[in-house]
Amino acid sequence: MNWLELVGWAGSALLVWSLLQTRILRLRALNLIGCLILIGYNAAVQVWPMVGLNVVLAVINVWYLRRMLATRHDEQTYQAVEVGVGDQFLAHTLRVHAADIAKFNPGFDWDSLGDARSAFLVVSADEVVGVVLSHAEADGVAQIDLDYVTPRFRDFTPGEFVFRRSSLFTDRGFRRVVSPPGMRSPYYHRLGFRPEGDAYVLDLPAPQPA
Repeated sequence: MNWLELVGWAGSALLVWSLLQTRILRLRALNLIGCLILIGYNAAVQVWPMVGLNVVLAVINVWYLRRMLATRHDEQTYQAVEVGVGDQFLAHTLRVHAADIAKFNPGFDWDSLGDARSAFLVVSADEVVGVVLSHAEADGVAQIDLDYVTPRFRDFTPGEFVFRRSSLFTDRGFRRVVSPPGMRSPYYHRLGFRPEGDAYVLDLPAPQPA
């Protein structure tokens, strides 16, 4: 097997691997790289139908990648919707993703918290992409108990539409938001939170007078 065949096999393997990804951004990026490799390989061996196929696939991947990156901070694409803490759809979402939630938030126990709780779903169209659960503590602190992103959207930061792109906390008189204790792979430094001990803290702006 010569080096050119190895390139072809590598491109094919990358295409297959991309289809095994649960994160849509990563899937598209890896699929695009695989297509580009196979375009070069098939052009070198002059298999023009495969060149054409991979060119079309590459263009499709580029279109989707541009769309996803252009809308990742778009309030028209992602919205935070408050739901009741006893909402059945919220309970269903937490139940369906219970194993994945435990992986990233091993200490999470929603039932053990008090009554001063809030629940938000982050949605894209009619698809739930994230869940943010919190409760009130003294001195205007909103303690986040769960900030969960579904696997497909884990390359994005949908929590920002709860923390920074809405007045969901400031309207309730909160002055600070504190990240969940023991959360694995936190991303809060990307949203303007500052580290404080084992957590991240976001200082909220004062509410504007009516």
